[in-house]
Amino acid sequence: MDFRDIEKAALRLNELYEALEIKKWGRIWSTEELALGFVGDVGDLAKLVQAHAGIRDIDDCNAKLGHELSDCLWSIIVLANKCGIDLQAEFVRNTEGLVAYVSGELGKQPPAA
Repeated sequence: MDFRDIEKAALRLNELYEALEIKKWGRIWSTEELALGFVGDVGDLAKLVQAHAGIRDIDDCNAKLGHELSDCLWSIIVLANKCGIDLQAEFVRNTEGLVAYVSGELGKQPPAA
């Protein structure tokens, strides 16, 4: 499965969630509400990372960690789509720029003492 397949699966799930939201509340979640949901998922993720590091007790941590990482990825994909961002292109552009920057920093000589 490549990134575009993952993106399609995430957006299909979002369509189903939107149908359920309309059924339950008569409207879909706004982008702002999706972002707030994402923030909640990131908080859950932080606790699971702590458990994975051994500084918090959470049963079945690894399975829950994988689930929460997947939830966060879903949120990012959906938010990018709703904001008109080509996430794959932005990721490539951003990482290429960061690789160039970090590589340049690594190539610099330390200042003379």
